[in-house]
Amino acid sequence: MAPNPTPQAEPQDSPDAYVGLDSGAAERRARERGWSTVRSLPPGAIITMEYRAGRLNFEVRDGRVTRAWKG
Repeated sequence: MAPNPTPQAEPQDSPDAYVGLDSGAAERRARERGWSTVRSLPPGAIITMEYRAGRLNFEVRDGRVTRAWKG
């Protein structure tokens, strides 16, 4: 049987640091800091709630990040 893969460690980065940034700049910064997946969403978007290590989510309104969270 194949071994279970070990998930990558998440960057030691606070999602709160992205709030207020331009969405494009926030996405670039997140990728530079090691987030494997960056997801930008409009306010109130319906999304799945499964936790994915290495994913950073942004809620974006008028081109600015208004909320950010892991998973």
